[in-house]
Amino acid sequence: MDWDKLRIFHAVAEAGSFTHAAEKLNLSQSAISRQVSALEESVKTPLFHRHARGLILTEQGDMLYKTVQEVFHKLTMAQNRLTDSKELPSGPLRVTATLGLGNTWLTPLIKEFIELYPEVELHLILSDTEVDLSMRQADVAIRMSVPRQPDLIQRPLMTVRHKVYAADEYIEKYGEPKDGKDLDNHRIITFGDDTPQPVSTINWLIHTDESLDNPRVPIVMVNNIYGIYRAARSGLGIASIPEYMIPEESNLQHILPELEGPPIPAYFVYPEEMRHSKRITVFRDFLLRKVAEADF
Repeated sequence: MDWDKLRIFHAVAEAGSFTHAAEKLNLSQSAISRQVSALEESVKTPLFHRHARGLILTEQGDMLYKTVQEVFHKLTMAQNRLTDSKELPSGPLRVTATLGLGNTWLTPLIKEFIELYPEVELHLILSDTEVDLSMRQADVAIRMSVPRQPDLIQRPLMTVRHKVYAADEYIEKYGEPKDGKDLDNHRIITFGDDTPQPVSTINWLIHTDESLDNPRVPIVMVNNIYGIYRAARSGLGIASIPEYMIPEESNLQHILPELEGPPIPAYFVYPEEMRHSKRITVFRDFLLRKVAEADF
């Protein structure tokens, strides 16, 4: 089987249509269609069911797709080993993290890392939806829970602590709560309950004291922690925010110091097969050093 045709077949299977595959490969739709048809003719079996809304792999097509996927994976690993055989770390490194941690803590560190290792091509994938490392959607993940997959190496990175904050403007207008029970009389900002939550205890603030069975009704729900941080800074309400997000100069005040959310361990995670990658090693050590400097 011709490798170019297999490469195009793989792109079509991933995209689900000739049109999207053509955009990804920068080829015409007709050229894509001809290559797939030629491949089907060479293996003497249809690889796709064609219908108005797109393409679905046949049983034989699915078997071929999984085989090509495995070949791609092995080629990527071979490329990684060749790259890491050089004296200095170089090549692509795809890192995924949650939106909150990625936007406010990780991205400000990237400039320093790139200056130290200019040959590393860093790609950040920020999402509260878990990215699959086994399918090579990323090389490294910073996760707020213990990985479920057995073939992943995990290294404790930091402990994330959520504390209670309110803006100066909010306290001036509504006063400062005296204790946890007094939160019943205040405006609470929470994480939206209709979107993937980065950690299961993200909304602990509406369940403190006697409110365990009768949670407080929030003034607003936001579907990412950075949005919660910005809403709190605007004076809208009181929020639980990770302390790593709070800059030294801020209009947010740490209130109710006796209240703190459940500590959340963050892990540096990567596939077992990449344990010897220099890029991963230097990035891991860099982050551990920055955590130690910040004293989290």
